Amino acid sequence: MLRIGILTSGGDCQALNATMRAIVRTVLNESKEPAEFYGFLDGYRGLMYGHYRKLDWTDVSGLLTVGGTILGTSRTPFKYLDQPDEHGLNKVEAMKSTYRRLKLDYLCVLGGNGSLKTANRLNEEGLKVIGLPKTIDNDTWGTDMTFGFPSAIDIATKAIDDIKTTASSHGRVFVIEIMGHKVGWIPLYAGVAGGADVILIPEIPYEMDKVVKAIEQREKRGGRFAIVVVAEGAITKEEAALPKKEYKARVAQRTDPSVAYALAREIEARTGRETRVAIPGHTQRGGAPDAEDRIFASQCGAVAGHAIVEGDSGFLVAKVDGKMTRVPLADIAGKLKYVDPESDLVREARELGISFGDE
Repeated sequence: MLRIGILTSGGDCQALNATMRAIVRTVLNESKEPAEFYGFLDGYRGLMYGHYRKLDWTDVSGLLTVGGTILGTSRTPFKYLDQPDEHGLNKVEAMKSTYRRLKLDYLCVLGGNGSLKTANRLNEEGLKVIGLPKTIDNDTWGTDMTFGFPSAIDIATKAIDDIKTTASSHGRVFVIEIMGHKVGWIPLYAGVAGGADVILIPEIPYEMDKVVKAIEQREKRGGRFAIVVVAEGAITKEEAALPKKEYKARVAQRTDPSVAYALAREIEARTGRETRVAIPGHTQRGGAPDAEDRIFASQCGAVAGHAIVEGDSGFLVAKVDGKMTRVPLADIAGKLKYVDPESDLVREARELGISFGDE
């Protein structure tokens, strides 16, 4: 009898259910012995406290198109992993105890960077763990793609598309804030897909003068409106030059609700153009997965399920150069995949006339 644990940890996304479905279906299709699946509730908390539900074929049937996660999720920060919980419980030992009590053979962790660091820790503690790359931010090291990312791009792009009509009607500048605290993959892709005039991402610190110049240049060319896409973690060149401690202090002193509002206020003051803010927010995580996400999630689950039947573990399911592969968890844990400012897409966006506020 194969016993497999599954959990979804960290922020949710559109293709978590589709991935779980693929794991269960693949194991049941390929295994020559019976298999049981234990879905832990609310991420690592379920593993810690032994809260789970049994899963079988009927539980995952129909999940390919369903967003979110039927297991629930929560954040269990890696930096606090060795701190006892409010009841004095040793978190790592509690998770290991649940794994052993249920006689699990494998644990599949669907999560982003923090979740995968914990997955690697559990793997080092002797559990057989398989990681699957979940995050709308596409910032997981070792894989070209993460599930959740394609759907988030579609939603963010539609937000830009929808804003354009009202921006044109009123002749306004719109600042659209897209998710991306540390990396700018979603705003970059959605900004290009949505035809933004300016894209500001954390990897390319900007100057306000250059942003204003791009907006004014569009107006001189006859543009009635302008679209500025900004990552929530976008940073000025001045801020980027500050020591980390000083930068955090400056951020703490901000009075604007977010970077988009500060940017819009500055644009309006400098250009005299009526400027508005739009924030799609958590809609970027919600709804049904798009076709690309469904396919990639199915691939990830199939690779994980096949590995379980083979007896392999200790890796992240990944796509590298268009091919599905397995990357050791130890090689990816604790690393972020940033946008390369010299990448083809950034270069091509510049050639299209899109400004990144830096030149």
